[in-house]
Amino acid sequence: MSGRLVDLRSDTITRPTPAMRAAMAAAEVGDDVYGEDPTVNLLQDVFADLVGTEAALFVPSGTMGNQLCLRLLTEPGDEVVVGREQHLVRWEEGASEVNGRVRLTLVDDSDGTISVPTGSAAALVCVEDTHLGSGGRPWPIEDLRRVAAAGHPVHLDGARLWHAAVADGSTPAARVAAAGATTVTCCLSKGLGAPVGSVVGLPAALLDEARRERRRLGGAMRQAGVLAAAGLVALEDHRDRLAIDHDRARRLAGACAERWPGSVDPGTVRTNIVLARVDDPAAVCAGLEAEGVLGLAFGPTTLRLVTHGDVDDAGIHRAVAAIHRTPAPPARS
Repeated sequence: MSGRLVDLRSDTITRPTPAMRAAMAAAEVGDDVYGEDPTVNLLQDVFADLVGTEAALFVPSGTMGNQLCLRLLTEPGDEVVVGREQHLVRWEEGASEVNGRVRLTLVDDSDGTISVPTGSAAALVCVEDTHLGSGGRPWPIEDLRRVAAAGHPVHLDGARLWHAAVADGSTPAARVAAAGATTVTCCLSKGLGAPVGSVVGLPAALLDEARRERRRLGGAMRQAGVLAAAGLVALEDHRDRLAIDHDRARRLAGACAERWPGSVDPGTVRTNIVLARVDDPAAVCAGLEAEGVLGLAFGPTTLRLVTHGDVDDAGIHRAVAAIHRTPAPPARS
């Protein structure tokens, strides 16, 4: 890592590995709009098998995957129960209301989980696992079962589902089954390290309609096997190393807790995301950058640090040292 910034802003910033680049260069391709790209088809089959769904569809982004599922499972005007800090609410630019034309019922998700309001007539419940807004917390399996028991259709936003499975000692398929999820989205370009793309798992009966909705959202791709090839490498080679990122995140959390007492409890950091409460995260980020480390001001009082495959132990060592050297911002009055 010498001479290069240690970038902990997000796990989306990873670059394709040499194995990914080789797979992309050698990928057999066809026209995916006609269902004729063999590499895309293989990725979809592998993914469906891993998450336990009948079928799968490759899409450009997690936001598109979530929006596509909303359109599959709701009608305009339907009520959707969702946590107020979930990606669907905070980071998709109001797409649920614009694209899905649904009514969002926002519920508390401060601990990373949600409860379905008693007597709710919602057409859909959305779950995010891991839950970014609470620091990358994985849902306890029993809480996923509790949501399923409410009896509503469930969409599982599993952008970092593999992180949740590794942290909990389960499997993605077990988590999808526990939630009773009709649809699930997973991002290949976050912790798994692919350059682009997400995959939607769904019932086979919805696949044709999902393809139509993907086209309506502008997501139909042609010779997409060059991208799917990197996704296959991500699924085959990068799942087992996620526990390393989790360990490194706890090291960062420990450093934050020492530098800014009370900012974060390292015992709650179970995956690759650290959210530390500080008085002026922008100032902290500026101090870290002066030391060659990039963090993210994740709101007015939160510093975010995310571990991933492009930051090794040497990079974490540099980040820990930078945290200890960064001046504490003045307390807000």
